[in-house]
Formats: sequence, C-alpha cells, structure tokens
Amino acid sequence: MEQQHCGTSPIVGFRFSLHPMSDRFIDIIKGALHETDTSRVWMHTDDVSTVIRGKQPHVFNVAKALTLHAAKTGEHVALSGTFSAGCPGDTEGDVYLKADDELQNTDDRNQYVSSQFALYPMNNPDYMAIIYREVDRAKARGVFNDSMHYASGIHGDIHDVFAFYEKAFTHARSSRFPHLVMTVSMSLNSPSHGGQ
Repeated sequence: MEQQHCGTSPIVGFRFSLHPMSDRFIDIIKGALHETDTSRVWMHTDDVSTVIRGKQPHVFNVAKALTLHAAKTGEHVALSGTFSAGCPGDTEGDVYLKADDELQNTDDRNQYVSSQFALYPMNNPDYMAIIYREVDRAKARGVFNDSMHYASGIHGDIHDVFAFYEKAFTHARSSRFPHLVMTVSMSLNSPSHGGQ
C-alpha cells in the first residue's frame, strides 16, 4: 500500500464531541445534527464523537451551526474538538471539495460563548511566533479573554468567535507548512457566565 504524506489534500476536518449538561442530551445532540445543513460536508458520527470533512468554509459553518442549534435549547452545552488540515486521512470526503463556497447555515442568532484554543503549526520551526501573532489578532478583534497554560481564552458572540478561529486557522498555515492542528473547547449557557 502506497504511503500518503501530509500536505497532499486541501481538505479540512473537525472531530468534536458535544456535551449537553442535561438529561435530554440525546435529543439535544440529535436535534442539532438534524437541524444543521450538512449537505456540503462529509460527516460520520460514532459513539464518542462526530467528524466533518470538506472545504474549510463549510466545515467552520457546520461546526458553528451545530453548536448554535445545541445552545438554543438554553441548556448548558460544552463542545470539545480538533480542527486539522494538511493530512489526507481517509479520502471519502474529497468529493465535497467540488462544492461552491455558498454557506448553507445562516442563523444569525446571538449567543455568548466562552472558549479556549491552542494552535499546533506542525513542522514549522517558527511555531511560537505564529501562535503569538494569532493571539495578538484575537486581542485586536476584541475576543481575547485570558492567557493560560496550554491554551488561550477566547470569548464573545459565537459569530465573532468562529470568525476569529477560521481566520487564525487560515493564517497559521502556509504552502511550505500546510499541516495544522487547532484544538478548541467551548462552553455555552453556563451558569458561571454571569448573564452574558
């Protein structure tokens, strides 16, 4: 079997787990999956997590829509996931790279989210400069919350937060170093948010 190398596919993926703090967690998760238009991404759900793969705009659009649909229940919801680009992985999602860039999920409902992220620009010797640059970008965009060990805090309206994450994901990659991993953890409707 021929070995595939990183950087051979432009596909972007996001593997995540959604955790509603409710005894209705099954309905909330299935409802979010059902209400989100996933027609432009490859998606697979197992007993631990869900993975979506496709063009970057659609992957981020679906990720935000799923989170927003789960949060609109009013229940405290947590999401943890990993965005990745630059490695081929399975090839079942490659057909979705032919989709145009028109976004299918356009819910503009406001929703406060507190989150944390970490960037891992793979093989790039200047990785710390890239991370600091994106933290500065978060500060300039008004979504930076806090510095912490192993992550940076990002908060605000869900649309601003996801816009920052997609920009950071774009800017942290290059043609020379296309392999990038970005982890995110989000909390929505938490009692600790103090009425945000």
